[in-house]
Amino acid sequence: MSLDVVILAAGQGTRMRSSLPKVLHGLAGKPMVRHVIDTARGLDAERTHVVIGHGGERVREVLADCGVRFAVQAEQKGTGHAVAQALDGLGSGKVLVLYGDVPLIRRETLANLLAQVDEAHMGLLTVTLDDPSGYGRILRDDEGRATAIVEQKDASAEELEVTECNTGIMAMTATQLKRWLPQLSAENAQGEYYLTDVIAMAAAEGITIATAQPATASEVEGVNNRAQLARLERVLQSHIAEALMEKGVALADPARLDVRGSLTCGHDVTIDVGCVFEGDVELGEGVHIGPYCVVRNSRIGAESVIDSHSVIDGAVLAGHNNVGPFARLRPGSRLAIRARVGNFVETKNAEVGEGSKINHLSYVGDARLGRDVNVGAGTITCNYDGANKHRTEIGDGAFIGSNSALVAPVTVGKGATVGAGSTIGRDVADHSLAVTRARQVTKADWPRPTKDA
Repeated sequence: MSLDVVILAAGQGTRMRSSLPKVLHGLAGKPMVRHVIDTARGLDAERTHVVIGHGGERVREVLADCGVRFAVQAEQKGTGHAVAQALDGLGSGKVLVLYGDVPLIRRETLANLLAQVDEAHMGLLTVTLDDPSGYGRILRDDEGRATAIVEQKDASAEELEVTECNTGIMAMTATQLKRWLPQLSAENAQGEYYLTDVIAMAAAEGITIATAQPATASEVEGVNNRAQLARLERVLQSHIAEALMEKGVALADPARLDVRGSLTCGHDVTIDVGCVFEGDVELGEGVHIGPYCVVRNSRIGAESVIDSHSVIDGAVLAGHNNVGPFARLRPGSRLAIRARVGNFVETKNAEVGEGSKINHLSYVGDARLGRDVNVGAGTITCNYDGANKHRTEIGDGAFIGSNSALVAPVTVGKGATVGAGSTIGRDVADHSLAVTRARQVTKADWPRPTKDA
């Protein structure tokens, strides 16, 4: 049977205290609802429908590249009313109802639930909690068969003692859903159309309500406030850390790691505390990442060492590189094998050749350095004239003295030397020396000025 997934994402999320729609709040670097969409994609859903309401246009914009269909719930009249907005777009197969603020649900859990669904069975995901406060309770008959869900506000004292709870996630055939939704009533404490009422309808028809439970309760935990979002962030990061360690990555402290995207590691990678990885990051064999580094959309080659508090953003390191501490490699930075970028150095759109070194307190942007170039402390490539960017070319084996300014566009030839403190605005020929500085004047026995009495 084909599969339609309906994701409810229309709620305002007032307890988030934010103008951002709740389902767009980030978890591990992407909106919560995208986690749910990715899970649906893993189930090979033929169609995914996202029911939007509060901030709907913003949700459409963020999810424009996801290939989902949108349905609009203009008024918030409950979960049953929300699902009804997607009814016309459903196929004739199975329907799975998910929630945009329940981001950690696993594909395996849902596949198990869906496997039980046919015209004689519907599926309901339940969870047993030590503290079921706030959840709808699962009611069963004397033979243990699920017969209904009662919301907490409508439950009797006896029903409130039940610890098996409704997660809201359910699956049925489209035929069943189209038969049941028009029968929903808003005659309850909330004055809403509860999707959960279809359970009693199914039981009344003699349809078996097949239940399943997640591996852990965190899979079905929803997000209603910042504290819950932060808690699920740590749960997800712990899963990521465990998966990395199973593949041989050494983490100094698994609780102090944040991966906000995709992190691929070779053998014998070591990651110290407080590191953040964003976007698509690849670490080669034997790479060592020091404490409190940020690596974003970058590839770091084998046996490289990134010392503490460095930021690697949109860079490619060939391998056997040393970077930092306190270095910043901005987008377009490319380090050839054994190149070094040291403390308080910033590079941008710069190619640093094999064995070349920029060790201290320098800015190198829009530049290409050949092999075995040495850039002294305090060197700046002056690449921006206030309107346009210009290139600096430095040949193999060149030596740039400390505190030099290279005013682009300019070329420093192979084996050339730039004297310390020079401002170079014209090309320097191969194997030549360029020095621009004022002549030093020394006055013996010079009387230092004193303050007036």
